[in-house]
Amino acid sequence: MTLNQHVVLETENKIRIDKLLSNLVSESRSQVQSWITNEHVLVNGEIIKPNYKCQIADEISWQIPEPEPLNIEPENIPLQVVYEDSDLLVVNKPKGMVVHPSAGHQNGTLVNALLYHCEDLSGINGVERPGIVHRIDKDTSGLLVVAKNDLAHTNLSEQMASKDIERKYEAVVHGVIEHDTGLIDAPIGRDKNDRQKMGIVDSGKPAVTHFRVIRRYENFTHVECQLETGRTHQIRAHMKYIDFPVVGDPKYGRRKTLETNGQVLHAKSLGFNHPRTNKWLFFEEKVPAYFEKLLSQIEKMY
Repeated sequence: MTLNQHVVLETENKIRIDKLLSNLVSESRSQVQSWITNEHVLVNGEIIKPNYKCQIADEISWQIPEPEPLNIEPENIPLQVVYEDSDLLVVNKPKGMVVHPSAGHQNGTLVNALLYHCEDLSGINGVERPGIVHRIDKDTSGLLVVAKNDLAHTNLSEQMASKDIERKYEAVVHGVIEHDTGLIDAPIGRDKNDRQKMGIVDSGKPAVTHFRVIRRYENFTHVECQLETGRTHQIRAHMKYIDFPVVGDPKYGRRKTLETNGQVLHAKSLGFNHPRTNKWLFFEEKVPAYFEKLLSQIEKMY
C-alpha cells in the first residue's frame, strides 16, 4: 500500500474527514468511511472517527488497501464481433451487459466473454480489465474496441486522448429540442452531493458533446450525439445539464418516464486509425430492437 498525505488548508477547516478525503481521492464517502473504520486513515498519527472535523494544518495520512484480485473465469457468452484481427476486435455490446468485472458483477461481463473468445488480450489495464481501452455503461448498447496486445492498447489510448477516435451515439431524450444542431461545452466531475454520479462542476475535466436532431416527437426528441471528449457518463450528464435528459436514465433522467429498463442510448458508430497499419477503420451498427420498439411506442402515443 502506498502512503498518501495531505495537510488541511484554511479553506478545508471544520470539514468532516470523510467528506474531505472523499473529494481528494474521488471515492464515495461510504468507501472512505470503511477505510477510516479499518484504521487506514490517520490524522496527526492518530486513529479518528468518520465524523472528525478537520483543523487547519492537520496532517492526514492514508493507505488505500490494494483491491483483492478477482477470480475472472472465461465464459462461453455469445459475442457479436463486428471486426477482428491479430491486434484488436470491435464488438457490439448488448444492453444490460457490464463491460468489466467489479464487486457486484464478477460473472457475465464482456471481459468474461472476451477471455473465452481470445487467447490474448492487452494487460495494460490489469487482470480485471484486460484489453479494455474504453467502456460504455451497462445499459448502453453499441460499439467498442478491445486491444489484443499492448502496442494496440497504447496506440488506441493515445488516439482517444488526442480526440482522433470518432464516436457517435443515438439517444431518445425528454422534451423537444428546437435547434437542429448544438454543442455542449461544460466540464464534468464527481457530483459533490452524490459520488456515484457525475455533474457539471467548475473543477471538472473539459467535456464537449455535439448533438444533431434526427426526429422530433410531441414530448421527446431522437438525437445523434458525437463525443469530442470521453468523460464518464458524458452524454447522460450533458443532456441533463441542458434539461433534455435521456429517457429511462436511472441516474440523470426524470422520475416519470417510459418503461425502458435503463437509458435509451446506443453507441452506433466508431472510427479510428488501425494501431499497426494506420488505415482508417469505421464501423456502424443500427439501433437495436428495444430502441426501435420505443420509437414506435412514442409515435403511437400521439
